Amino acid sequence: MKCIRFEANGNKRIGFIDGDVVRTVYGSLETFWRITDEVFRLENVKLLAPCVPKQIICVGFNYRSHAEEFHAEVPKEPMLFSKAAHTIIGDGAAIVYPWQSKEVVYEAELGVVIKKRMRNVKPEDVKDYILGYTCANDVTARDLQLDDVQWLRSKSFDTFCPLGPWLETDLDPTDLSIKTYLNGELKQNGRTSDMVYNPYEILSYISESMTLDAGDLVLTGTPMGCGPMVAGDVVTVEIEGIGKLTNTVVKG
Repeated sequence: MKCIRFEANGNKRIGFIDGDVVRTVYGSLETFWRITDEVFRLENVKLLAPCVPKQIICVGFNYRSHAEEFHAEVPKEPMLFSKAAHTIIGDGAAIVYPWQSKEVVYEAELGVVIKKRMRNVKPEDVKDYILGYTCANDVTARDLQLDDVQWLRSKSFDTFCPLGPWLETDLDPTDLSIKTYLNGELKQNGRTSDMVYNPYEILSYISESMTLDAGDLVLTGTPMGCGPMVAGDVVTVEIEGIGKLTNTVVKG
């Protein structure tokens, strides 16, 4: 099922896609909800980012190919960092290139959205805590990332976490094609089977240290091939079984 947050007639709603229409639901995507009588044509709604997380937890060098291209060792355990929650934007929204940076890069990632509060969950039980999967772009000011001791600033400029176009709830995340196109040219071309730690292992590991709440977002790493963008570029992240997330870069 493709679950969405969307705007129609000036109001924000949640729902799911049924063919070429959107069926509105009452409640929240993370908790119990019921279908309403409101139906919209998909072409007439504006898609919003599919979740509004309290926190975004990310994993570095989680693809073997990405670690190799940076001449880095494969992590002995998931390497965690965070992005600020205000970085979230949806499909079609603009990525703002900050004046503080001279090198902003795209990083295609599989995003995992949490369904219910999880703490100390074993890998084999993690599926019960996943609401769905989405395309994400872990936009990064690479020069600032290399200059700073911590990565928070380089990862957390406004608009630096495009997300969408929706949540896919019925998906096996362990062997999916993940690609990035820049102005139509293929730049990243990997598979989630190249992950050092799969999504179930990652979420379990995180839950051993901190609580994840409903709606929180976990980004699971990027394959090799991430590279720079400039104002005017159009970047698309495509993940098998989910869809395409497209954003344009604008000057800040």
